[in-house]
Amino acid sequence: MRFSRSPLRLAGILTGLALTAASLSFPAAPAVGVGPKAAKPTIVLVHGSFADSSGWSGVIERLQRHGYTALAVANPLRGLASDAAYLDSFIDGIEGPVVLVGHSYGGAVITETAPDPDVKALVYVSAFLPEEGETAFGIAGRFPGSQITPETIRTVPLPSGEDVYLRAETFGKVFGPGVPASTLRLLAATQRPIAYTALTEPATADPAWRRLPSWVVISKTDQAIPAAAQRFMTARAGARAVEVDASHSAFLTRPGAVADVIEKAAR
Repeated sequence: MRFSRSPLRLAGILTGLALTAASLSFPAAPAVGVGPKAAKPTIVLVHGSFADSSGWSGVIERLQRHGYTALAVANPLRGLASDAAYLDSFIDGIEGPVVLVGHSYGGAVITETAPDPDVKALVYVSAFLPEEGETAFGIAGRFPGSQITPETIRTVPLPSGEDVYLRAETFGKVFGPGVPASTLRLLAATQRPIAYTALTEPATADPAWRRLPSWVVISKTDQAIPAAAQRFMTARAGARAVEVDASHSAFLTRPGAVADVIEKAAR
């Protein structure tokens, strides 16, 4: 076939081809991944007294394997209101939904947090769920069985009050039944003290468990917060409960069970 060498004739042919192609109808390519995928909430873990954020390592490892971002807060342990304010500031720096998890006194801290629309659920692990006006020491002493006594703690005077530690020789009895002895020695040596006033400071806020869905891991052999106290607070809060055969250190000895409850709260 011979084509005309006339530029005008060639331009006309090309224009006709373009118009013909524009008039053809082709099926649209199927859309892929229509609609944003719901983001998994960030899990914020709050330790209590006589511990630090590294205690959550086993729980964090399991959550990370399942695609969650987990952040362990360095709880100041200086006072209930100030610790809750610190946690509120920490949450403000997180984008998207949040699930708060508190162990022991950390449960009182997550209860005291200010309302935040990004916080979707609460999880308490061997923890306090105080009502307005209650203190950690007051709740623990209301039920028999707590081994946090003048004989098991030691205090260090401070210019502004006292810091409370568990005695090394009684640390395992109170905090860690079920934890290997070598680990207990390390935990006792590296424990974070709590200000005495933090344990006697009344909760002042409308409790967060009243406005948010809550889950509780109850430790049946807890020697710090008696299981009876945990059951009482759980029932009062109308929270979903899972009981485990563990001591106060359930987040160390039963990280899988704790992570499972957190994931239920996060769904």
